[in-house]
Amino acid sequence: MPIRDCKLGVDTKIIEPVNLYECSLGDACFVGPFVEIQKGVSIGAHSKVQSHSFICELVSIGEHCFIGHGVMFVNDLFSDGAPAGGDKSKWKATHIGNHVSIGSNATILPVSICDHVVIGAGAVVTKDIS
Repeated sequence: MPIRDCKLGVDTKIIEPVNLYECSLGDACFVGPFVEIQKGVSIGAHSKVQSHSFICELVSIGEHCFIGHGVMFVNDLFSDGAPAGGDKSKWKATHIGNHVSIGSNATILPVSICDHVVIGAGAVVTKDIS
């Protein structure tokens, strides 16, 4: 699995295999194996993404965040009752603040989460947290 056209900060550690493309990771980040981080995603310094997580386009994650094993970010809400089929105008963004911890196997829909929040393992986040 490739690491392609990414901006990686100083002392960032990536455990392969991964699929990272056109994303930006700050200094001293960690990315575990079997993670996919898509185009345009930004992850702040000192953040950790554990194995088997999926971070789709239109996601920004702040500094000092923890993304547990198997966390899934979603940008397509199936607004017409079916997948957007590549129509990015139907996709929505997700913003995660600083010092946010997201437990294993959580699913994060397009929302905004403020600083200093803990999301429990297995949670499905459907609304903003402010």
